[in-house]
Parts: sequence; C-alpha cells; structure tokens
Amino acid sequence: MASVFENFQPLAAIATTPTGAQILQPLCQTTGGTLWVPNSLSTLEQVAVYKGSLKDHIASLWPNHRALVFCLAAGAVVRLIAPLLTDKSSDPAVVVVDQGGGFVISLCSGHQGGADQLTRLIAAELDSTPILTGAAADLGLPGIDVLGIPFGWYRGEGDWTRVSAVVARGEIVQVIQDAGSTLWQAHLRDGHPFYFGFPENSATNESESISPKARIWISATHQPFSSGSDLPNVQWYPRVLWLGIGCERGTSKQLIEMAIRQTCERYGLSENAIAGIATIDRKADEVGIVQLCQERHWPLRTFPAEVLRSVTVPNPSDVVAAEVGTPSVAEAAALCGARGLKVSKLKVSKLKVSKLKVSKLKVSKLKVSKLKVSKLKVSKLKVSKLKVSKLKVEGSNLQGTNLQGTNLQPTNLQPTNLQPTNLQPTNLQPTNLKPTNLQPLLAPKQIVKSANQVGAVTVAIAQSPVEYTGRMGKLLLVGIGPGNLDQITPAAKTAISSADAVIGYSLYINLIATLRRPGQIIEALPITQESQRAKRAIELAEWGLTVAVVSSGDCGIYGMAGLVLEELRSRGWDGKTPQVQVFPGITALQAAASRVGAPLMHDFCAISLSDLLTPWPVIEKRLEASAAADFVTALYNPRSRNRTEQIAIAQRIFLKHRKPDTPVAIVVSAYREDEKITLTTLDKMLEIPIDMLTMVLIGNQSTDVHQDWMITPRGYQV
Repeated sequence: MASVFENFQPLAAIATTPTGAQILQPLCQTTGGTLWVPNSLSTLEQVAVYKGSLKDHIASLWPNHRALVFCLAAGAVVRLIAPLLTDKSSDPAVVVVDQGGGFVISLCSGHQGGADQLTRLIAAELDSTPILTGAAADLGLPGIDVLGIPFGWYRGEGDWTRVSAVVARGEIVQVIQDAGSTLWQAHLRDGHPFYFGFPENSATNESESISPKARIWISATHQPFSSGSDLPNVQWYPRVLWLGIGCERGTSKQLIEMAIRQTCERYGLSENAIAGIATIDRKADEVGIVQLCQERHWPLRTFPAEVLRSVTVPNPSDVVAAEVGTPSVAEAAALCGARGLKVSKLKVSKLKVSKLKVSKLKVSKLKVSKLKVSKLKVSKLKVSKLKVSKLKVEGSNLQGTNLQGTNLQPTNLQPTNLQPTNLQPTNLQPTNLKPTNLQPLLAPKQIVKSANQVGAVTVAIAQSPVEYTGRMGKLLLVGIGPGNLDQITPAAKTAISSADAVIGYSLYINLIATLRRPGQIIEALPITQESQRAKRAIELAEWGLTVAVVSSGDCGIYGMAGLVLEELRSRGWDGKTPQVQVFPGITALQAAASRVGAPLMHDFCAISLSDLLTPWPVIEKRLEASAAADFVTALYNPRSRNRTEQIAIAQRIFLKHRKPDTPVAIVVSAYREDEKITLTTLDKMLEIPIDMLTMVLIGNQSTDVHQDWMITPRGYQV
C-alpha cells in the first residue's frame, strides 16, 4: 500500500496527545511515514521523539519533507507553519486530521504540493471525511496547476494564480492545445468553463459572444506572453519533441547542448517539451550524448542504419551514407523516435557473423535464407517464429538438443543486450516500415560547430503524437466488494482515489462515484467487454499512468485480475513494468452469506453457471462433484435473460444427492439499495426470481435454519 503514497515521501506525522498518536500510528505504518511525538509520549512504540519546541522541530522538517500530517487543531497548525510558507510550488503538502479522526483537512499546497490528493488518500485509510477547500475541487474540476502531471507535462511560465482564480469564478478560459493527450478534456464535467480553440476561427454565432478571461497554452512551442497582461496566460509543455542527433566521435556534451538550444530557439520550440534523443545505434555509447541523457533524464532511442535509411527525409547526404550506411541520421532518427518505431518483421537475404554474444534474445518474426556463424554463444533465447533455409554453424559453443533443422518457426524479434562484434549484414530489408506515416519534421537538420569545442553536431526535431510521460505505469487491480461503500476496504478506496484513470463495468463505476476525484480519467465499458477493459488498462499503464481496474466483489474471483495478468503474460511482461498490485475485496458469496447467517462454516465451493467462457459439460461435471461431496455451494451467474435452463439443471443435480428441504439462500444485490433476501429450500428455489445479480447458496446435509438464520455447523460440541 505504501506505493500509492510514494509521491509524498518523505512524509512526517506530528501528534502531541496520546489520542492523536493513536490515530496517526496505523497511518504511518501504511504510508511509511515517521510519527513525531514530544518527550511525554516517548514510551509509545514506533515513534520518534523530537527535542525542544514543536515550532523549531517543524522548521527543521519543512525543507526536507514533501508532506506533513498533523493531528492538532487546525488553528494551531496555521500558526506553526505561517512563518515557513514561501511558495505553493515548493511548500510541502500540509494535512490536518482532527482529534476524533472523523475529518481530514487539506490545509496547504492543495494542488501543486498534492495536499488535496493526500487528503483523499488519508481519508480513505481512516474511513474519514475529506475536507477540500480549493475552488477547483468544489467545482468538480481538475486543478489547472496540476492538470498535466499524470501525462508528464512540464509546468511552464505564466500567472497561475490569476488563471486559477478565473476558473474558480466559473469564467471562460480559452484552451489552445496542439500537443499532448486530450484525455483530460473528455472527462470534464458538464458546464465546465473551458473553451477549446480560437473563437475567431469558429463560424457559429455563439462564438462571437465568447470573451475568455484567461488562456491556457498546451504546446511544444514557446509562447512569449507577459505575466502582467490583462489576459492572464499559463503554459504546459507536453514532452513530445524527439531530437535526432548525429555527431562526430568525441563531441562534447556542451556542444550538443548548445546545438539543441540554438535549434529550439530558431524554431520557437521549448526545451521543456523535449521527450528524448534518437540516433544511430553506433552512437549508443557516445559519451556526450549519454551524459546529456543522464543529466536531463531523457530516454535514448537508437536505430540501426538499415532502419534509418528506409525513412524518407528532406535532406539526405551521400557523404553520411558512405560513412555510416544511411543517408540520414539526425532527421531519420528524429522521425523514428517520434513514432516510437519498432521493427516487427525483418527479412535477411545474407547474414555473415564472425562472433556473436547474446545474453537475451526475443524474436517475433525472422526470415533468413542463408545464415553462416563461426562462433555463437547464447545464454537465453526465446523465439516464436523463425524460418531458416540454410544454417551452418562452426564452433563448439552451441548447446542445444532437439534442434530440428530447416523449418524452425518461432515469432517475436526484440533483441536486448545484443553485443555482436564484426557483424556484416548484406541486403537487410525491414518490411514493416511505413515512412509515409511519419510526421513532418518541426526542425530540419541543423549542423552546429564551435571554434571552442571539439566535434560537430547535427540536430533535427520531430513531434510525436504521444507524449513521453517519464513515469512508470501501475495497474491497481481493485475489488470493490458487494457495492456499498461501507464494504470497500480502506486500501481499495485509497487505490481508487490515487489512480490517474479508473476502468470498469459501468455499473461498478457508478457504485464508486463518490470515491472518484476531479480530473480522473473514467472509462466505463459494457459488461461483455472485459478483454477490451484489460487491454485498455494495460495500454494506459504502459504509457505511464496509474490505472485502477475495478471489479465487484474480489477482483481475483471471477473478476478482472486474472484477465489482466493473462493479457500481460501474452505480451511478454517482465513482472515489473508496469507495476501490478492487487487489492482484495469482500466477495459476493461472503456478502450474501453474511446477510443470512453463517452458511459457509464448513467446506464450500463456488461455481459459475455462465457457459460463456466455460463449456456447459464442464460446469455440469463440477456441479455433480460438488453435490456428491456435500459441499456448501455458491452459484454465481445463475440465470440471465438468454440462459434460463442451467439453474434448473443445477437444482436437479443437487436433488439427487440432498434432501428436498435442504436450506437455500437467494440473495439479490447484497448490501445495495435494491437488496432482496429469501430463505427457501432446494425443492422450491426456482419459485423465487433469480437473475445475474443473484447469489444462490445451497446448504449441505448439516445446514439448517434457526429464526431466519442459516447455519452450517462446523462440528464443535455445543
């Protein structure tokens, strides 16, 4: 659970009373924070004791912590932190929990410091009420100054306070966006104050009356506006610019930086919008490029010459082609980087290798007509499709059994850590590249030299349709229980509140409406689109978002957890990226059982009667086994509009093995507003309305009913 609080580390909690410490102790265990108490509470476990005055101690914590959580009177906290406040972009989040633990207040740095988000998370953990005083939260709108954080945007220049005030007043805010994701637009509430585009370019009469009071730019282009303008402006920079770099060997980092700066300035582009650097693979170890990427936290994408030369560019060079095997490095690499280009098919007519050392090799499709290898050493090899007509290997390092010669057919070619020496390919022809789909360059190649620097640099810039977030995505697989908010675990509430996006069946999304927050991406899909939900969640997580996938009951019992993990496995998931965390929930059978007593006190099983994914003969066999073995049995998905016979067949099977008066509980929508509970018997169970929202609990031979409570004895002597 600490993972959802990682953006607030280091976190410090402060309590001065035993009651306050008791409230904050479990919270600190969950968040990984440190609980500070005065010397009078030093006998408590898992606390840190501060010396001297509380005022001085808070002053020492302030510059080194991202969040401070107090269990003190709000007024006292205000007086303690007032001298320390400098700027909301740098002040830590300050949250106050009342002494009764019933309310959590976002006191300071609500948006940029994340106090609003932390307040929601803590409230979910403590099962308390979050108090958010920011205007955007009251209006159900995302904070303007945190709008781009989920997408990795850089918050740039502007009068953020004045623009936020315009939003708070509900006045029109013009949004000009030509880069980055527009997902945030699709999830604004009705009646929001944003106007997208330019009113003067609209042909409607309505546009003539539009007079924005503030403007938000979302672009890779630097907008030179004055902070003192009558119309306040702010700018977000999505990281969409890919720099194609070519350089002489040994070119300094400083010269590469200068070339980038000059090119961006010449074409009006902002360095804040840079996603990363792309270049030819032989430059993967170029010191200046590597150092710059490390300092700026930019990814480095490299491409082989055969890929780069397949890209049509405006300024090819015969000199470059003779030198490195492709007529363009900078321009072609920029275009490939911007498209996130990957080679899925590779056709090779001749390949000669003198030495090849491979630590890991994953292949999707490789077709080779002739392959000659003198030495081959492989520690890991995973292949799905490989077709080789001739294979000749000389050397004793090839270890393998069951190599069946000429028609090996694996799939998936993605080499990692491939370290060849003396690799001499001829006629290498990538077949899946579509240069016509590449976006045009924003900046064609610029050659930069300096009398004071060694080397030369060529820079070109292309814009990607998708921004680089720079974040590791997460998949939070969440069970929301039977549907009542009181039955959702605090951990599950926290996961939902912390997510950038929430995906689920529309009914379940509606059940957790009060846990959602302004600015979240909410995607509700119909009940038959479970596979689409899983794929969409993975897509967003691989992009860098934190995605909560919600299921009713427990997500690992007839829920989405298994499907998401299966889909990840099919994609060759490494078990680490994106991160996955599973949040259990109260299952439907547990919820139903709790409403009728204790029917599950002895051995039990659960069987779904839906034959959509499981053949009916298999289900029927399981029903026979359960009935014969005297399990208390919970029947999921007992009847739908188009599937009505299965529940009757199940009844007949159980009547062969159990008495007609065996107790049966029929529970519809447990813990929801339309809940219905009926206790009946096995022979009469079909007289009760049963549908997909019904849980049927069939007792065993020992189950009985006392005062409308269903009881299955465990075997104790009473």
